[in-house]
Amino acid sequence: MAIIPISQAQVGDRLGSDVQTALGSVLLQQGRTLSERDTEILQAFLITNVDIVRNGLEEQISDTVAEETAATTEVKHTSLQKEFLNMENLLKRMMSMVASGLKLPMLDLRNGLNALIDNMDEYNVLTFLAPQPVGKMDILVRNSVLCAMTSYQLAKWNKFSEKDWLPIAMAGLLHDIGNVKVDPAILNKPTHLSAEDVQEMRQHTVYGFRLLEGSTSMNQGVWLSALQHHERIDGSGYPMKVKGDKIHPFAKIVAIADMYHAMTSNRNYRKAESPYLVLEELHSGAFGKLEPTYVQTFIERTTQFHNGIFVKLNDGTIGEIVFSDRNNPTRPMVSVNGKIVNLGQNRQLFICEVFSTK
Repeated sequence: MAIIPISQAQVGDRLGSDVQTALGSVLLQQGRTLSERDTEILQAFLITNVDIVRNGLEEQISDTVAEETAATTEVKHTSLQKEFLNMENLLKRMMSMVASGLKLPMLDLRNGLNALIDNMDEYNVLTFLAPQPVGKMDILVRNSVLCAMTSYQLAKWNKFSEKDWLPIAMAGLLHDIGNVKVDPAILNKPTHLSAEDVQEMRQHTVYGFRLLEGSTSMNQGVWLSALQHHERIDGSGYPMKVKGDKIHPFAKIVAIADMYHAMTSNRNYRKAESPYLVLEELHSGAFGKLEPTYVQTFIERTTQFHNGIFVKLNDGTIGEIVFSDRNNPTRPMVSVNGKIVNLGQNRQLFICEVFSTK
């Protein structure tokens, strides 16, 4: 262990002791492996030095070989992050098989999904840090795995029967499978799509349904979710403009997860939005479009933070959530340098990032 300036701390370093704020609160716990977010938090709280455990750190300090050590530093993944990467890799291989006309390896998919779900106690929708993939990131694959996790949570939170939790997660995982039949030039287009492109893109719902329809090894709600996850209860969705109860409950769950993760992820044609702003947009969209009870549960459960959760506001300041109003869950009170900022009253400010310190 060694005490080093915060400027020399690296992603992948492990804390040798707790890091405390000036007021004595624990900011980051001993043993935590530092991420880019953690270093940003440390700098925001004006932490000058940290106690770091890193192989060869003492020699590094004396011999000034920081770059060589950094090159060999291995980033540690949580159990959930490891299974997340495994699921991504499996889904990529599976989509290649389907694109080539082969059948879905359902047993492999179930086993991979079960391994992921076994670690869901670590999952928080707003604070989960998806690990850096090996090789180029496939945005659609990543979105599908995130949708599987969030759909599973939504199923539990909305008191679906336990026998439906895994099928709903599978519906989230496979909802975009039809994209394997869409022209890659359209999928990867760096600019806004033309009207013709949009029409073709929307066919992924029909393609997905046809790929999954009639499979005896999966719940009917899985293939209907592929078809209906862009339908809206007021009939304004696609591809068939069905309304209300004609949309399968699984598809209503997946629609919320898909919209949330699509809007909070970077895409070719736009940047990711703040998760709290997306929750507000989902809330406004629930009236007449999304299942309002599912949306309300999603917002309430994802924003149930205890005191001590640190957030970044859109003006760049970092503070601590000190009170959440159930009637206005996306706009809590935040303590910034000892001053209470009421986001419910100050509508110009909003939370743009959440830092998990656990």
